[in-house]
Amino acid sequence: MARLFVRHTVTDYSTWRKGYDAFDSKRAPMGVTGHAVYQAVDNPNDVTATHDFSTAQQAQAFMASEDLKAAMRASGVVGAPTVWLTNAT
Repeated sequence: MARLFVRHTVTDYSTWRKGYDAFDSKRAPMGVTGHAVYQAVDNPNDVTATHDFSTAQQAQAFMASEDLKAAMRASGVVGAPTVWLTNAT
């Protein structure tokens, strides 16, 4: 299993969350098998999302998706996210 971590700042968490939830129907077809969202304790607009995949290649394809990039822009992601990919051991 591979887990993708994506941390970014958003302009408004509520707006971002609506966009994130609206993208839900596209996640499974893109290989996402599980996901979660976390907010920083001291800044609700500092968001980290995790997404699980069967393979690292699926995670990399997910992050390269133009649909995902467009959804992130539309939901108010500010700047480039910090992304890291791990394998479960």
